Amino acid sequence: MQSEAVASRSADQKDSREPRNGTPQLDAVSLAIIEQLQEDGRRPYAAIGKAVGLSEAAVRQRVQKLLDQGVMQIVAVTDPLTVGFRRQAMVGINVEGDVESIAEALTAMSEVEYVVMTAGSFDILAEIVCEDDDHLLDVINRRIRALSGVRSTESFVYLKLKKQTYMWGTR
Repeated sequence: MQSEAVASRSADQKDSREPRNGTPQLDAVSLAIIEQLQEDGRRPYAAIGKAVGLSEAAVRQRVQKLLDQGVMQIVAVTDPLTVGFRRQAMVGINVEGDVESIAEALTAMSEVEYVVMTAGSFDILAEIVCEDDDHLLDVINRRIRALSGVRSTESFVYLKLKKQTYMWGTR
């Protein structure tokens, strides 16, 4: 049934359309492959091929292309507490001057897992994952606040992780 939906969505579409604004344009088959991998990142290419109507080799090539283009990553998602990271926080950052240079500096920090430039109360939101409170304090006080152009920060410490998924699909 899913193969039929993919086939109908992909009629007259090609795998490699011209990028718009530097973003790869994906056809329905590539989107269906992504959805399959979001359900189970270890799903065999043969099973994905059967679901989307392609050969195992064609799925392998498409997955590699999606990885190479930075469209997706295939990773193990962990519960930070179970692997020794007892403190997480979202840090709102206000910047004077170039927001992008601060965002780039944040992406270089190993404790920073997520960086987004925003419109609203903060210029940047950064998710920080640390071993403990002392580690979090060091990252915020000595590294983030020390960046030239950081005007202020506000930390939102996570008390309990209730939901962490990457199953939003491709809509």
